[in-house]
Amino acid sequence: MKIFLAQQNYHIGNFESNTKKIIDGIDKAKAAGADLVLFSELCVCGYPPRDFVEFNDFINQCYEAIDTIKEHADDIGVLIGSPARNPLREGKDLFNAVFLLYEKEIKAEIHKTLLPTYDVFDENRYFEPAFEWKCIPFKGKKLAVTICEDIWNLGDNPLYRQTPMEMLIKESPDVMLNLSASPYNYAQDTVRNSIVKAHVDKYKIPMLYCNAVGSQTEIVFDGGSLVYDAEGNCVKDMAYFEEDYYLYDLIETPAHPQLLKSSISAQNPIKEAALHVAGPVLLKEPIAPHEVSNENTTTVIEPSPLDTNRDDNDTLQTELHVPAIPLQLGPGRGEVYYYSAADVGKGSDIIAYLTDDKNMHEIYCALVLGIRDYFQKMGFKKATLGASGGIDSAVVQALAVEALGKENVHVLLMPSQYSSGHSVSDAEQLSKNLDNRYDIVAIKELFDQFSASLKPIFGDLPFNVAEENIQSRVRGNLLMALANKFGYILLNTSNKSELATGYGTLYGDMAGGLGVLGDLYKMQVYALARYINRNGEIIPEHILSKAPSAELRPNQKDSDSLPDYPVLDRVLYNYIELRQGPKEIIAQGYDAALVNRILKMVNMNEYKRAQFCPVIRVSTKAFGVGRRLPIVAKYLS
Repeated sequence: MKIFLAQQNYHIGNFESNTKKIIDGIDKAKAAGADLVLFSELCVCGYPPRDFVEFNDFINQCYEAIDTIKEHADDIGVLIGSPARNPLREGKDLFNAVFLLYEKEIKAEIHKTLLPTYDVFDENRYFEPAFEWKCIPFKGKKLAVTICEDIWNLGDNPLYRQTPMEMLIKESPDVMLNLSASPYNYAQDTVRNSIVKAHVDKYKIPMLYCNAVGSQTEIVFDGGSLVYDAEGNCVKDMAYFEEDYYLYDLIETPAHPQLLKSSISAQNPIKEAALHVAGPVLLKEPIAPHEVSNENTTTVIEPSPLDTNRDDNDTLQTELHVPAIPLQLGPGRGEVYYYSAADVGKGSDIIAYLTDDKNMHEIYCALVLGIRDYFQKMGFKKATLGASGGIDSAVVQALAVEALGKENVHVLLMPSQYSSGHSVSDAEQLSKNLDNRYDIVAIKELFDQFSASLKPIFGDLPFNVAEENIQSRVRGNLLMALANKFGYILLNTSNKSELATGYGTLYGDMAGGLGVLGDLYKMQVYALARYINRNGEIIPEHILSKAPSAELRPNQKDSDSLPDYPVLDRVLYNYIELRQGPKEIIAQGYDAALVNRILKMVNMNEYKRAQFCPVIRVSTKAFGVGRRLPIVAKYLS
């Protein structure tokens, strides 16, 4: 049986576009000679639909789309994801489902069992879990079909009491098929490979895993769909951050899988140079439990033949592919697996792990895709931001130009009497390097007018944070005026270190429609700037080397208000990503007073983050929908 994986980018609630894309995937599968084509979780409506599924009309449109799609499932099987109505009165009204379409009919319906309700997921809010499990007979094979989280119940502390594959394996299936919409974080590819390989090692049958790709507001899906053969070999690790297609024949030996060249690769919006690392991709080996290591060993996965010796005019062409070196997930194959992203990077220095080359490459691609999809799917075209001459705005500007094109980025330089001359010249040089439009609007006169208006109230009180924030809000008003007048979207440039500690001004530098760097610590921002400059200077070197400053008062530096970023970021990562309390962090050797001060800043500034724009998520715990803390609370504050 030849099975075709269609890794595609969907648009939530855009049934016309999603249906057209799915039909196009079916056509590609037919042209490749496939018997069955596999799409991703909830591909019909897009993931996550959230409260849209509470509208009967939304569910009706899902079923109408399925009716349209099944007309194209004539001599080929089609596995698609969609909400499905629960015919029983008991329980929730909907299932998260997969439909098998064949001979223009719905032949089978599979329901998701394990409904994630943590971080960015809230599926138990909407869906009823499956209460029966069965393989699907199709063309002489038994298909064990699962949906995303259904395969993630592994390890010595599983989250759920049931594991669907434990029921399905009783029917002796020939292959495991998983339809996923699994969001990106910089440990996800390592954990994903572990999860799939662990299933293959345990059940001794091949597994095909089809993930979504694309960005849905703050959540980025990275693709990276997988094919593992029954021997535990990674036969195919599909493209990351772009649509991709792949054909696999179950009867082939692992050495000779068929590969389908993607017909859209040449049109992919993220430049190939930004997507493919020259040479092998390195995946970290896990560190065994209770073991500490200062160095990570690596396993080499050969690059896809799509990356080399490729004629972009050739489409829908199959070829033989020399198999990748099998992914070895431990000192001995099958001995150690990653079941949690928190375990990736253990034993490494936190900053070294967060800023390593692999993570920076992936984060760059994720942020470019996040910006581009936000604009395209929302119907926007042009962006603006405040170019301060600092590292954060410089990185956002470079990402915006890559994502949207230089002609669609218009920045404002807004110096005050406290701005250094080099800040203006650095910002100007960056715009010249990127060749985007920029304008200079000085804010001294506007600030003076505010000060004069408030003089009768402020009297002779000394200059303090009130005057600093006036400057920030003047800049925010200018940027929003530009955005309103010309139909731009303001990109926010705040980083995670600042958002965590409240080092920002509400309605000032915290304004914007999309937070680009809000899930990157300051040290990651510097590393990302160096990644952007990897082939030559784009961001002026002086921006990378000077001490960071908000420049809201004479000779101001960030270190006047915050601990040094290398220390701050380590403490924040332990607290936010690893959810360690103060005693656990202090036990690692950090100063107790410093730790308590940092954690108090984090918790006392929840009210600011509650008013912040969506943040593109690249970590395991981003600010926003996946981190829900009370605003009014006493803990650690």
